[in-house]
Amino acid sequence: MTGLLDGKVALVTGAGHGIGRGHALELARHGAVVIVNDLGTSLSGEGSGRVADKVVQIIESRAGKAISDFSDVGDEQQVELMVERAYSQLGRLDIVVNNAGIVRDKAIWNMTADDFDLVMRVHVRGSWLTSRAVARRWRSEAKANGGKVYGRIINTTSGAGLHGNFGQTNYSAAKAAIVGLTQTLSLELASIGATANVISPGGRTRMSASMPGAAAPIEPDELSEDEFDPKDPALSSPVVAWLASPEAGHISGQIIRAVGENLQLLKGWHPVASVSNGGKRWNAGKLGAIMGTDVFGTRNPGLRLGG
Repeated sequence: MTGLLDGKVALVTGAGHGIGRGHALELARHGAVVIVNDLGTSLSGEGSGRVADKVVQIIESRAGKAISDFSDVGDEQQVELMVERAYSQLGRLDIVVNNAGIVRDKAIWNMTADDFDLVMRVHVRGSWLTSRAVARRWRSEAKANGGKVYGRIINTTSGAGLHGNFGQTNYSAAKAAIVGLTQTLSLELASIGATANVISPGGRTRMSASMPGAAAPIEPDELSEDEFDPKDPALSSPVVAWLASPEAGHISGQIIRAVGENLQLLKGWHPVASVSNGGKRWNAGKLGAIMGTDVFGTRNPGLRLGG
């Protein structure tokens, strides 16, 4: 295995299980020292545990280097201390993969405000706090050395955030917000040479297993390197490792969907139809025909009504 990330230090949040664990193992395989962050909660964000230690043990058993971290990514002080420890113990922090997340799925009429707030706290606030803490460090370094820094932020969205999903108004909103966060980060970090991108992964995880009738999760260390399972949650991890590498220094503000053997570059919120009213105010009473023909294409333009 090439040392694509030799000399680099990476932080992966929510790395105790599933997709995050896959990212941590992959980054370590390519030579990065990995900070394995996981509070060890249940899928719904309750309790705590030391599952990060198991991931560290796996990495060390494969001759890699890693340390455990049990910080709550939604807690400002804990995040600041987590980043401070990276610098005090390892001397640097080059890569941040924001993957931590929970779910509290309910249709909106059954969802409580606490269900919404906690999911937003972990996904959005957690990604923002960690990004801010490292961005401040990188900016100070850039000012001190009069140049650029090596910095990579890779945030996590999902199909629910891109397309919506029944019962997940909280989770879908959080994952969509992360896209906007990342695109803005890419603009703000450009002047110091750091990048920010989004990965949209898939696989059989604890989250997917919580759906009715879903199969049990796959943990990335359960499959050998020769086995291919399209539901392996680690299949997106090589893309994360590449985005974290020197080879991807020119890539920023991008959304990459990596599910199974397929990679897709996603572009959102671009015009697919456009009409003009010739400098006049729109008339709501006449919009039906225009929207039907020229915007949504649901009527034959030759049958346009109300001109």
